[in-house]
Amino acid sequence: MFTTDQMEKYARVLLWGLKTARSGSFKRGDIVLLRYDPPAASLAEVVYGRLLASGFNVVVRCAMTARMERRFFKTANAKQLVFQGPGEKVTCEQIHGSIYLHAPESLTHLSDTDPRKMGKVAVSRKVLRDILDRREDRGEFGWTLCLCPTPALAEQAQLTVRQYKNQIVKACYLDQTDPVKAWQKTFRRARAAKQWLNGMDVAHFHVTSKQTDLTIVPGTQRKWIGISGHNIPSFELFLSPDWRGTEGVYFADQPSFRNGRYVEGVKLMFKKGRAVGVEAKRGREFVAKQLAMDKGACRVGEFSLTDKRFSKINRFMANTLYDENFGGRQGNCHIAVGASYSDTYDGDPQTLTSKRKEALGFNDSALHWDLVNTEKKRVTAHLKTGETVTVYENGMFQY
Repeated sequence: MFTTDQMEKYARVLLWGLKTARSGSFKRGDIVLLRYDPPAASLAEVVYGRLLASGFNVVVRCAMTARMERRFFKTANAKQLVFQGPGEKVTCEQIHGSIYLHAPESLTHLSDTDPRKMGKVAVSRKVLRDILDRREDRGEFGWTLCLCPTPALAEQAQLTVRQYKNQIVKACYLDQTDPVKAWQKTFRRARAAKQWLNGMDVAHFHVTSKQTDLTIVPGTQRKWIGISGHNIPSFELFLSPDWRGTEGVYFADQPSFRNGRYVEGVKLMFKKGRAVGVEAKRGREFVAKQLAMDKGACRVGEFSLTDKRFSKINRFMANTLYDENFGGRQGNCHIAVGASYSDTYDGDPQTLTSKRKEALGFNDSALHWDLVNTEKKRVTAHLKTGETVTVYENGMFQY
């Protein structure tokens, strides 16, 4: 799909993302896990070579094919669903970095799979994610990921494969002579916006659009983060709010693919921090089951805004990595139901114990699902001084 030059540039950008995403420093001999879907094999070869040349020890793993994944969910018994292979925990405890090349062969192969099975698998694997999260908090681990075009993605986005690839090339600056330099510039611009947002003492944010009227409480010791190298591309700035303060109505006008299910027109009604009402143009039953996955699945774990000046993404891409970073004419706002991010804690993350997280209103869940609103909107910050500041309007931060 990519030219040789584009793959070399993509590999350089991913290495920049990996190093930028980790708060601690990498050293020669560190272990990096390189995971890829089968259609991304050509890019994986280029990334593998660059990692070796940088002095890393590389562990390579190819993901299951779509047929294998479908057979797993169709055939596996209760014990097989939650089985963890030998060495999984040890790997998570010892790797220093991870790069994932996402290239789905199909988006619909699990469309008839029982969501409860998927939920059971997600819950069983949360222990591995928790290990990596704790190590990331200590600066011992960093990760990044990216997307490769496939016919399945292009079909669901109603684009040609060439159009889909061009969106990726444009969004990741692969059409520029020095894409890493372009990312560094975006990184600096985002840092100024984050400093402005984090300089306010906010009691709550109020999000209004044609179909959204939502109150978000940032909570104690929170900070805005984003464009950190974790996702390539990433243009969003976000925080994990105090889930207990979420009130009102949120509408996601952008469609979403999750676990092979197409969902459209999701409306969530929040009361005392929980989604107590669910409507959807398509996929309501699936949404309801996702929100019932565990105790925290119906709560908000992330609140995010994307400035259209940062993002060149202007088409629905049928993939959350791109859709949550949509720029277009009005930028985007999105919330994620489910797990929160501990790196939005404005303090030493190593002191953020489970008990402390609970006290501060950080949400815990096996689910993390971004639901995106691209309507024209205004976001106002209601400060603890009583003042009101418009922080986001017409798709742009107002700093």
